[in-house]
Amino acid sequence: MRLGITLMLVVAAALVAAAPAHAQRQSLADRVGSLEQQMYNNSSNQDLLNQINQLRQQVTSLQASIEQLQHDNAQLKQTAQDQYLDLDSRLNRLEGGTAAPALPAVPGSAPKAPAAPAKPAAAATSERPPSVHGDPGSLAVTGDERTSYNVAFDALKAGKYDDSAQLFLSFLELYPNGVYAPNALYWLGESYYATRNFPMAESQFRELLSRYPTHDKAAGGLLKVGLSQYGEGKVDQAQQTLETVVAQYPGSDAARTAQDRLQSIRLGQQIR
Repeated sequence: MRLGITLMLVVAAALVAAAPAHAQRQSLADRVGSLEQQMYNNSSNQDLLNQINQLRQQVTSLQASIEQLQHDNAQLKQTAQDQYLDLDSRLNRLEGGTAAPALPAVPGSAPKAPAAPAKPAAAATSERPPSVHGDPGSLAVTGDERTSYNVAFDALKAGKYDDSAQLFLSFLELYPNGVYAPNALYWLGESYYATRNFPMAESQFRELLSRYPTHDKAAGGLLKVGLSQYGEGKVDQAQQTLETVVAQYPGSDAARTAQDRLQSIRLGQQIR
């Protein structure tokens, strides 16, 4: 009996001693699992840090590329603007330079007259006799018609555009179908164009083209229709008219001027 009781006590003690060992093994497993999780998390964090560093390097590289592109773009814009201004200046000189100041014909010293405004295109010091290609018959110029025409043309050469406009209008009233009527229409349009009265200028150039489509000033008249439209702000219509000049009068001075003006307009649109 005593032996049985003793054996039971021994087994109970063994069980009591075994319980903390199991608990200790379970706690150790939890700690190992926790350490493994921390190691995994550290590895993930390291990968994340590496990715962040790579992204930072890419952002820095992109910023440098953007700054270089901005610099290149600014230089291209400046170059385009310089080319536009140079081309516009050359076209203005082609369309008409600056008239020399007129001095009064008085003996001795005299005060300088103010500079005249810009001459219209091709307002030369002299003009060829008019010719209308394809029109039959010989052309005869009466002295009175030529004298009246010369008075208006001299005012134009002197840069007195308001006066020349009135004189050409008077000439056309006196000689509506005269030999110099188409020339008068052209220079009347130039008189308006020089004072930036673009609607009136376009009207006169269109009148020239309508009445004298085969005249030797027709190409210049169509060119000036386009330039007048551009002066009025009708950019699309102006481009179409200038393209018509290039197509209709290839190789002419008017076509070359129209091509230059088209390039100037396109450059101006690009830099805006």
